[in-house]
Amino acid sequence: MTIKIDARGLSCPQPVVLTRQAMEKKQPPIEVLVDTVTARENVARMSRHFGWRVAIETLDDEFKLTLTK
Repeated sequence: MTIKIDARGLSCPQPVVLTRQAMEKKQPPIEVLVDTVTARENVARMSRHFGWRVAIETLDDEFKLTLTK
């Protein structure tokens, strides 16, 4: 079951915090929606730091990050 996080409209560090909380459940994959480049980069960096793979898809003015272990 995919965990989905809608972090659009949230400022950092909220998208990172929500993603980290989902990662602690250890149930990949996790899909994270963000709407800024800063949030995209911060979530991706943190995820990679903890050993998760990150696929980034651009959806108009938003980004979908799919995290897998």
